[in-house]
Amino acid sequence: MSLRGKLALSLLALTAAAAAAGAWLEQQLHGILWAWILATAVAAVPALWLGGRLVRPIAQVLRALTGMVASYREGDFSMSLAADRKDEIGQLVKAHNELADALRTQRAHLVQRELLLDTVMQNSPVAMVLVDAPRPEGPGVEALGRIAYANIAARQLLSEGKSLTGLLFSEALAHAPAAFRDAAAREGDALISAEIDGVEESFHCSQRAFILQGRGFSLYLFRRLTRELSRQEVSTWKKLIRVLSHELNNSLGPLSSLAHTGAEMARRGDSSSLPAVFAAIAERSTHLRDFVGGYSTFAKLPAPRPERVDWQSFVSDLAQQHAFSLAADLPPRPGWFDQAQMEQAVINLLKNAHEAGGAPGSVELLIACSGAEQRIEVRDRGSGMSQTVLAQALLPFYSTKRSGTGIGLALAREIAEAHGGRIQLTNRDGGGLSVCMDLPPHRPV
Repeated sequence: MSLRGKLALSLLALTAAAAAAGAWLEQQLHGILWAWILATAVAAVPALWLGGRLVRPIAQVLRALTGMVASYREGDFSMSLAADRKDEIGQLVKAHNELADALRTQRAHLVQRELLLDTVMQNSPVAMVLVDAPRPEGPGVEALGRIAYANIAARQLLSEGKSLTGLLFSEALAHAPAAFRDAAAREGDALISAEIDGVEESFHCSQRAFILQGRGFSLYLFRRLTRELSRQEVSTWKKLIRVLSHELNNSLGPLSSLAHTGAEMARRGDSSSLPAVFAAIAERSTHLRDFVGGYSTFAKLPAPRPERVDWQSFVSDLAQQHAFSLAADLPPRPGWFDQAQMEQAVINLLKNAHEAGGAPGSVELLIACSGAEQRIEVRDRGSGMSQTVLAQALLPFYSTKRSGTGIGLALAREIAEAHGGRIQLTNRDGGGLSVCMDLPPHRPV
Protein backbone atom coordinates (compact mmCIF):
# COMPACT_ATOMS: atom_id res chain seq x y z
CA MET A 1 0.00 0.00 0.00
CA SER A 2 1.22 3.48 -0.77
CA LEU A 3 2.12 5.99 1.93
CA ARG A 4 -0.86 8.16 0.96
CA GLY A 5 -3.21 5.17 1.35
CA LYS A 6 -1.82 4.31 4.76
CA LEU A 7 -2.31 7.90 5.96
CA ALA A 8 -5.88 8.02 4.59
CA LEU A 9 -6.78 4.67 6.18
CA SER A 10 -5.30 5.72 9.53
CA LEU A 11 -7.25 9.00 9.54
CA LEU A 12 -10.46 7.14 8.64
CA ALA A 13 -9.91 4.64 11.46
CA LEU A 14 -9.21 7.42 13.95
CA THR A 15 -12.33 9.32 12.83
CA ALA A 16 -14.51 6.24 13.21
CA ALA A 17 -13.04 5.44 16.63
CA ALA A 18 -13.56 8.99 17.79
CA ALA A 19 -17.15 8.99 16.54
CA ALA A 20 -17.92 5.67 18.26
CA ALA A 21 -16.33 6.82 21.50
CA GLY A 22 -18.22 10.11 21.36
CA ALA A 23 -21.58 8.36 20.84
CA TRP A 24 -20.98 5.94 23.74
CA LEU A 25 -19.85 8.72 26.09
CA GLU A 26 -22.87 10.80 25.13
CA GLN A 27 -25.15 8.00 26.27
CA GLN A 28 -23.22 7.63 29.50
CA LEU A 29 -22.75 11.30 30.39
CA HIS A 30 -25.85 12.77 28.78
CA GLY A 31 -23.78 15.77 27.61
CA ILE A 32 -22.70 16.26 24.04
CA LEU A 33 -19.86 18.76 24.75
CA TRP A 34 -18.24 16.73 27.49
CA ALA A 35 -18.70 13.58 25.51
CA TRP A 36 -16.82 14.86 22.50
CA ILE A 37 -14.08 16.41 24.65
CA LEU A 38 -13.44 13.08 26.33
CA ALA A 39 -13.65 11.28 22.98
CA THR A 40 -11.05 13.56 21.52
CA ALA A 41 -8.72 13.05 24.48
CA VAL A 42 -9.14 9.28 24.23
CA ALA A 43 -8.50 9.32 20.43
CA ALA A 44 -5.38 11.54 20.77
CA VAL A 45 -3.32 8.76 22.35
CA PRO A 46 -3.64 6.24 19.49
CA ALA A 47 -3.35 9.10 16.98
CA LEU A 48 0.03 10.12 18.39
CA TRP A 49 1.18 6.51 18.49
CA LEU A 50 0.03 5.86 14.91
CA GLY A 51 1.57 9.12 13.65
CA GLY A 52 4.90 8.22 15.26
CA ARG A 53 4.91 4.84 13.51
CA LEU A 54 4.15 6.48 10.17
CA VAL A 55 6.75 9.27 10.53
CA ARG A 56 9.57 7.14 11.98
CA PRO A 57 10.60 5.41 8.70
CA ILE A 58 10.44 8.72 6.85
CA ALA A 59 12.74 10.35 9.42
CA GLN A 60 15.12 7.38 9.25
CA VAL A 61 15.32 7.59 5.47
CA LEU A 62 15.85 11.36 5.56
CA ARG A 63 18.70 10.98 8.08
CA ALA A 64 20.27 8.28 5.93
CA LEU A 65 19.94 10.46 2.82
CA THR A 66 21.55 13.38 4.67
CA GLY A 67 24.50 11.18 5.61
CA MET A 68 24.90 9.92 2.05
CA VAL A 69 24.82 13.45 0.62
CA ALA A 70 27.58 14.40 3.08
CA SER A 71 29.59 11.37 1.87
CA TYR A 72 29.09 12.46 -1.75
CA ARG A 73 30.38 15.91 -0.85
CA GLU A 74 33.57 14.27 0.46
CA GLY A 75 33.94 12.22 -2.70
CA ASP A 76 32.83 8.87 -1.17
CA PHE A 77 30.28 7.09 -3.38
CA SER A 78 30.59 3.64 -1.78
CA MET A 79 27.51 3.82 0.48
CA SER A 80 23.98 2.68 -0.36
CA LEU A 81 20.63 2.46 1.48
CA ALA A 82 18.75 -0.71 2.46
CA ALA A 83 14.95 -0.47 2.72
CA ASP A 84 12.57 -3.31 1.85
CA ARG A 85 9.47 -1.20 1.26
CA LYS A 86 6.93 -1.11 -1.55
CA ASP A 87 5.74 2.46 -1.04
CA GLU A 88 7.07 5.86 -2.11
CA ILE A 89 9.88 5.66 0.48
CA GLY A 90 11.07 2.41 -1.10
CA GLN A 91 10.97 4.01 -4.55
CA LEU A 92 13.01 6.98 -3.24
CA VAL A 93 15.61 4.66 -1.72
CA LYS A 94 15.82 2.63 -4.93
CA ALA A 95 16.29 5.77 -7.06
CA HIS A 96 18.97 7.06 -4.70
CA ASN A 97 20.86 3.76 -4.82
CA GLU A 98 20.74 3.84 -8.63
CA LEU A 99 22.15 7.39 -8.50
CA ALA A 100 24.96 6.19 -6.23
CA ASP A 101 25.78 3.35 -8.68
CA ALA A 102 25.92 5.82 -11.58
CA LEU A 103 28.18 8.19 -9.61
CA ARG A 104 30.49 5.31 -8.63
CA THR A 105 30.77 4.23 -12.26
CA GLN A 106 31.47 7.78 -13.46
CA ARG A 107 34.03 8.27 -10.67
CA ALA A 108 35.83 5.05 -11.67
CA HIS A 109 35.93 6.20 -15.30
CA LEU A 110 37.26 9.61 -14.27
CA VAL A 111 39.98 8.03 -12.15
CA GLN A 112 41.03 5.84 -15.09
CA ARG A 113 41.08 8.85 -17.40
CA GLU A 114 43.12 10.88 -14.91
CA LEU A 115 45.63 8.03 -14.60
CA LEU A 116 45.88 7.77 -18.38
CA LEU A 117 46.22 11.55 -18.77
CA ASP A 118 48.87 11.74 -16.04
CA THR A 119 50.82 8.88 -17.64
CA VAL A 120 50.71 10.59 -21.03
CA MET A 121 51.72 13.98 -19.61
CA GLN A 122 54.50 12.58 -17.43
CA ASN A 123 56.05 10.70 -20.34
CA SER A 124 55.51 13.43 -22.94
CA PRO A 125 58.70 14.81 -24.53
CA VAL A 126 57.17 18.28 -24.25
CA ALA A 127 58.14 20.00 -20.99
CA MET A 128 54.91 21.07 -19.24
CA VAL A 129 54.76 23.48 -16.30
CA LEU A 130 51.43 24.44 -14.69
CA VAL A 131 51.68 27.68 -12.70
CA ASP A 132 49.10 28.64 -10.07
CA ALA A 133 47.74 32.18 -9.95
CA PRO A 134 48.39 33.78 -13.35
CA ARG A 135 50.51 36.88 -13.51
CA PRO A 136 48.94 40.27 -12.78
CA GLU A 137 49.09 43.03 -15.30
CA GLY A 138 52.63 43.80 -16.32
CA PRO A 139 55.53 41.91 -17.91
CA GLY A 140 58.48 40.32 -16.23
CA VAL A 141 59.40 36.90 -14.92
CA GLU A 142 59.00 38.18 -11.33
CA ALA A 143 55.23 38.32 -11.85
CA LEU A 144 54.90 34.55 -12.35
CA GLY A 145 53.21 32.34 -9.74
CA ARG A 146 54.03 29.03 -8.06
CA ILE A 147 54.37 25.72 -9.89
CA ALA A 148 51.42 23.39 -9.31
CA TYR A 149 52.54 20.65 -11.71
CA ALA A 150 55.63 19.78 -13.75
CA ASN A 151 56.17 16.62 -15.78
CA ILE A 152 59.38 14.60 -16.11
CA ALA A 153 60.61 16.53 -19.16
CA ALA A 154 60.15 19.85 -17.33
CA ARG A 155 62.03 18.60 -14.27
CA GLN A 156 64.90 17.37 -16.41
CA LEU A 157 65.01 20.62 -18.37
CA LEU A 158 64.78 23.05 -15.43
CA SER A 159 65.96 21.25 -12.27
CA GLU A 160 68.05 18.19 -13.23
CA GLY A 161 65.13 15.87 -12.44
CA LYS A 162 64.26 17.34 -9.03
CA SER A 163 60.70 18.18 -8.04
CA LEU A 164 59.44 21.64 -8.97
CA THR A 165 56.04 21.58 -7.25
CA GLY A 166 55.57 24.51 -4.88
CA LEU A 167 58.50 26.55 -6.20
CA LEU A 168 58.06 29.98 -7.70
CA PHE A 169 58.32 29.70 -11.46
CA SER A 170 60.81 32.55 -11.42
CA GLU A 171 63.02 30.49 -9.07
CA ALA A 172 62.85 27.49 -11.39
CA LEU A 173 63.89 29.69 -14.32
CA ALA A 174 66.71 31.37 -12.40
CA HIS A 175 69.29 28.79 -13.54
CA ALA A 176 67.77 28.27 -17.00
CA PRO A 177 69.14 30.00 -20.11
CA ALA A 178 68.12 33.62 -20.54
CA ALA A 179 66.03 32.74 -23.60
CA PHE A 180 63.67 30.68 -21.40
CA ARG A 181 63.17 33.55 -18.96
CA ASP A 182 62.48 35.98 -21.81
CA ALA A 183 59.98 33.60 -23.42
CA ALA A 184 58.16 33.04 -20.10
CA ALA A 185 58.03 36.77 -19.35
CA ARG A 186 56.54 37.53 -22.77
CA GLU A 187 52.99 36.51 -23.66
CA GLY A 188 52.20 34.28 -26.63
CA ASP A 189 54.25 31.73 -28.55
CA ALA A 190 57.94 32.06 -29.33
CA LEU A 191 60.74 30.17 -31.08
CA ILE A 192 64.00 30.37 -29.15
CA SER A 193 67.52 28.94 -29.19
CA ALA A 194 69.43 28.06 -26.04
CA GLU A 195 72.56 26.16 -25.09
CA ILE A 196 71.72 22.95 -23.18
CA ASP A 197 74.63 20.85 -21.89
CA GLY A 198 76.97 22.57 -24.33
CA VAL A 199 74.73 21.92 -27.34
CA GLU A 200 72.71 24.58 -29.16
CA GLU A 201 69.06 23.53 -28.99
CA SER A 202 65.92 25.05 -30.51
CA PHE A 203 62.62 25.20 -28.59
CA HIS A 204 59.07 26.25 -29.34
CA CYS A 205 57.61 27.94 -26.24
CA SER A 206 53.91 28.58 -25.72
CA GLN A 207 51.71 29.58 -22.81
CA ARG A 208 47.97 29.50 -22.21
CA ALA A 209 45.81 30.85 -19.36
CA PHE A 210 42.69 29.03 -18.18
CA ILE A 211 40.38 28.51 -15.18
CA LEU A 212 40.41 25.18 -13.30
CA GLN A 213 38.02 24.59 -10.38
CA GLY A 214 37.48 28.31 -10.05
CA ARG A 215 41.20 29.15 -9.89
CA GLY A 216 43.42 30.75 -12.50
CA PHE A 217 46.37 28.86 -13.99
CA SER A 218 48.95 29.36 -16.72
CA LEU A 219 50.31 26.38 -18.67
CA TYR A 220 53.81 26.72 -20.17
CA LEU A 221 54.97 24.28 -22.86
CA PHE A 222 58.59 23.95 -24.02
CA ARG A 223 58.91 21.71 -27.07
CA ARG A 224 62.38 20.69 -28.24
CA LEU A 225 62.62 21.12 -32.01
CA THR A 226 66.29 20.37 -32.69
CA ARG A 227 65.74 16.97 -34.36
CA GLU A 228 62.70 18.17 -36.22
CA LEU A 229 64.58 21.23 -37.43
CA SER A 230 67.47 19.03 -38.53
CA ARG A 231 65.09 16.96 -40.63
CA GLN A 232 63.55 20.15 -41.98
CA GLU A 233 67.02 21.46 -42.84
CA VAL A 234 67.72 18.33 -44.90
CA SER A 235 64.36 18.74 -46.59
CA THR A 236 65.08 22.42 -47.16
CA TRP A 237 68.45 21.70 -48.74
CA LYS A 238 66.75 19.26 -51.09
CA LYS A 239 64.21 21.92 -51.91
CA LEU A 240 67.02 24.42 -52.50
CA ILE A 241 68.72 22.07 -54.93
CA ARG A 242 65.45 21.59 -56.81
CA VAL A 243 64.85 25.36 -56.92
CA LEU A 244 68.38 26.08 -58.10
CA SER A 245 68.23 23.34 -60.71
CA HIS A 246 64.87 24.59 -61.94
CA GLU A 247 66.01 28.21 -62.14
CA LEU A 248 69.34 27.35 -63.76
CA ASN A 249 67.64 25.17 -66.35
CA ASN A 250 65.08 27.89 -67.06
CA SER A 251 67.87 30.37 -67.70
CA LEU A 252 70.58 28.19 -69.27
CA GLY A 253 68.17 26.60 -71.73
CA PRO A 254 67.15 29.93 -73.33
CA LEU A 255 70.77 31.17 -73.18
CA SER A 256 71.98 28.12 -75.08
CA SER A 257 69.21 28.52 -77.63
CA LEU A 258 69.90 32.26 -78.05
CA ALA A 259 73.63 31.64 -78.41
CA HIS A 260 72.97 29.04 -81.12
CA THR A 261 70.58 31.44 -82.87
CA GLY A 262 73.14 34.28 -82.72
CA ALA A 263 75.88 32.02 -84.10
CA GLU A 264 73.65 30.90 -86.98
CA MET A 265 72.78 34.54 -87.81
CA ALA A 266 76.44 35.50 -87.76
CA ARG A 267 77.27 32.58 -90.07
CA ARG A 268 74.63 33.76 -92.55
CA GLY A 269 75.78 37.36 -92.25
CA ASP A 270 72.42 38.49 -90.79
CA SER A 271 73.60 41.10 -88.30
CA SER A 272 70.36 43.10 -88.10
CA SER A 273 68.78 40.75 -85.54
CA LEU A 274 71.91 40.21 -83.48
CA PRO A 275 71.29 43.20 -81.10
CA ALA A 276 67.93 41.69 -80.07
CA VAL A 277 69.55 38.31 -79.48
CA PHE A 278 72.34 39.87 -77.39
CA ALA A 279 69.77 41.93 -75.43
CA ALA A 280 67.81 38.76 -74.60
CA ILE A 281 71.02 37.00 -73.54
CA ALA A 282 71.93 39.96 -71.33
CA GLU A 283 68.46 40.03 -69.76
CA ARG A 284 68.53 36.32 -68.89
CA SER A 285 72.09 36.60 -67.62
CA THR A 286 71.18 39.53 -65.36
CA HIS A 287 68.20 37.63 -63.95
CA LEU A 288 70.37 34.59 -63.25
CA ARG A 289 73.07 36.72 -61.65
CA ASP A 290 70.56 38.44 -59.36
CA PHE A 291 68.98 35.13 -58.42
CA VAL A 292 72.28 33.47 -57.51
CA GLY A 293 73.48 36.67 -55.83
CA GLY A 294 70.60 36.56 -53.35
CA TYR A 295 71.60 33.10 -52.21
CA SER A 296 75.32 33.85 -52.16
CA THR A 297 74.67 36.86 -49.91
CA PHE A 298 73.25 34.50 -47.31
CA ALA A 299 75.98 31.89 -47.78
CA LYS A 300 78.90 34.37 -47.71
CA LEU A 301 77.84 36.72 -44.94
CA PRO A 302 81.06 38.38 -43.71
CA ALA A 303 81.90 38.68 -40.03
CA PRO A 304 80.21 41.78 -38.58
CA ARG A 305 82.29 44.82 -37.75
CA PRO A 306 80.46 46.57 -34.89
CA GLU A 307 80.67 50.32 -34.55
CA ARG A 308 78.84 53.14 -32.82
CA VAL A 309 75.51 53.78 -34.58
CA ASP A 310 73.34 56.85 -34.19
CA TRP A 311 69.77 55.61 -33.82
CA GLN A 312 68.23 58.59 -35.63
CA SER A 313 70.45 58.04 -38.66
CA PHE A 314 69.72 54.32 -38.55
CA VAL A 315 65.95 54.88 -38.50
CA SER A 316 66.13 57.49 -41.27
CA ASP A 317 67.91 55.04 -43.58
CA LEU A 318 65.26 52.40 -42.87
CA ALA A 319 62.41 54.84 -43.52
CA GLN A 320 63.69 55.35 -47.07
CA GLN A 321 63.03 51.66 -47.78
CA HIS A 322 59.73 50.93 -45.98
CA ALA A 323 57.17 52.96 -44.03
CA PHE A 324 56.70 52.35 -40.30
CA SER A 325 55.92 54.15 -37.07
CA LEU A 326 58.08 54.20 -33.96
CA ALA A 327 56.51 52.41 -31.00
CA ALA A 328 58.58 54.42 -28.49
CA ASP A 329 61.17 57.17 -28.33
CA LEU A 330 64.66 56.28 -29.51
CA PRO A 331 67.20 55.48 -26.78
CA PRO A 332 69.60 58.33 -25.96
CA ARG A 333 72.59 55.98 -25.95
CA PRO A 334 73.96 55.02 -29.41
CA GLY A 335 73.84 51.45 -30.69
CA TRP A 336 76.79 49.13 -31.20
CA PHE A 337 76.64 46.79 -34.23
CA ASP A 338 77.47 46.44 -37.92
CA GLN A 339 75.16 49.08 -39.35
CA ALA A 340 75.10 47.77 -42.93
CA GLN A 341 74.26 44.22 -41.88
CA MET A 342 71.67 45.26 -39.31
CA GLU A 343 69.98 47.58 -41.81
CA GLN A 344 69.72 44.67 -44.25
CA ALA A 345 68.21 42.45 -41.54
CA VAL A 346 65.63 45.03 -40.43
CA ILE A 347 64.73 45.91 -44.03
CA ASN A 348 63.87 42.24 -44.59
CA LEU A 349 61.74 42.23 -41.44
CA LEU A 350 59.91 45.40 -42.46
CA LYS A 351 59.31 43.96 -45.93
CA ASN A 352 57.79 40.81 -44.39
CA ALA A 353 55.67 42.93 -42.05
CA HIS A 354 54.17 44.87 -44.98
CA GLU A 355 53.46 41.59 -46.80
CA ALA A 356 51.77 40.01 -43.75
CA GLY A 357 48.32 41.26 -44.74
CA GLY A 358 47.75 43.95 -42.11
CA ALA A 359 47.16 47.65 -42.63
CA PRO A 360 50.32 49.43 -43.87
CA GLY A 361 50.06 51.93 -41.03
CA SER A 362 50.11 49.16 -38.41
CA VAL A 363 53.79 48.28 -38.95
CA GLU A 364 55.81 49.42 -35.93
CA LEU A 365 59.49 49.54 -35.09
CA LEU A 366 60.60 49.42 -31.46
CA ILE A 367 64.19 50.17 -30.43
CA ALA A 368 64.93 49.81 -26.74
CA CYS A 369 67.93 49.45 -24.46
CA SER A 370 67.35 47.53 -21.24
CA GLY A 371 70.46 47.78 -19.12
CA ALA A 372 73.26 47.06 -21.57
CA GLU A 373 71.24 44.96 -24.03
CA GLN A 374 69.86 46.33 -27.27
CA ARG A 375 66.51 45.25 -28.70
CA ILE A 376 65.17 45.88 -32.21
CA GLU A 377 61.59 44.71 -32.71
CA VAL A 378 59.34 44.84 -35.78
CA ARG A 379 55.58 44.42 -35.24
CA ASP A 380 52.67 44.00 -37.62
CA ARG A 381 48.95 43.34 -37.45
CA GLY A 382 48.75 40.65 -40.11
CA SER A 383 47.51 37.09 -39.77
CA GLY A 384 50.42 35.91 -37.62
CA MET A 385 51.86 32.39 -38.00
CA SER A 386 50.57 28.95 -37.18
CA GLN A 387 52.63 26.83 -34.79
CA THR A 388 53.93 24.76 -37.71
CA VAL A 389 55.09 27.82 -39.65
CA LEU A 390 56.41 29.45 -36.47
CA ALA A 391 58.61 26.41 -35.82
CA GLN A 392 60.13 26.49 -39.33
CA ALA A 393 60.07 30.17 -40.26
CA LEU A 394 63.76 30.73 -39.42
CA LEU A 395 64.97 27.84 -41.55
CA PRO A 396 66.97 28.89 -44.62
CA PHE A 397 64.90 28.93 -47.83
CA TYR A 398 61.64 28.02 -46.02
CA SER A 399 58.78 30.17 -47.27
CA THR A 400 54.98 29.97 -47.42
CA LYS A 401 54.84 32.62 -50.16
CA ARG A 402 54.33 31.48 -53.71
CA SER A 403 57.31 33.44 -55.02
CA GLY A 404 59.25 33.68 -51.76
CA THR A 405 62.89 32.68 -51.50
CA GLY A 406 62.90 32.01 -47.75
CA ILE A 407 66.02 34.14 -47.24
CA GLY A 408 64.68 37.18 -45.33
CA LEU A 409 64.10 35.71 -41.86
CA ALA A 410 66.99 33.26 -42.17
CA LEU A 411 69.34 36.14 -43.08
CA ALA A 412 68.07 38.20 -40.12
CA ARG A 413 68.70 35.24 -37.83
CA GLU A 414 72.19 34.75 -39.28
CA ILE A 415 73.04 38.43 -38.75
CA ALA A 416 71.66 38.47 -35.18
CA GLU A 417 73.56 35.32 -34.21
CA ALA A 418 76.74 36.58 -35.91
CA HIS A 419 76.53 39.57 -33.52
CA GLY A 420 76.20 37.16 -30.57
CA GLY A 421 72.46 37.85 -30.24
CA ARG A 422 69.29 35.95 -30.99
CA ILE A 423 65.96 36.39 -32.76
CA GLN A 424 62.48 35.44 -31.52
CA LEU A 425 59.15 35.21 -33.33
CA THR A 426 55.98 35.69 -31.28
CA ASN A 427 52.32 35.91 -32.24
CA ARG A 428 50.77 39.09 -30.83
CA ASP A 429 47.55 39.34 -28.84
CA GLY A 430 44.88 40.70 -31.15
CA GLY A 431 46.62 39.36 -34.27
CA GLY A 432 49.92 39.95 -35.95
CA LEU A 433 53.54 38.97 -35.46
CA SER A 434 56.41 40.36 -33.43
CA VAL A 435 59.99 39.67 -34.58
CA CYS A 436 62.50 40.65 -31.91
CA MET A 437 66.28 40.78 -32.25
CA ASP A 438 68.15 40.94 -28.94
CA LEU A 439 71.75 42.04 -29.40
CA PRO A 440 74.63 41.66 -26.93
CA PRO A 441 75.66 44.51 -24.60
CA HIS A 442 77.09 47.77 -25.89
CA ARG A 443 80.80 48.23 -25.94
CA PRO A 444 81.77 50.12 -22.79
CA VAL A 445 81.98 53.86 -23.43
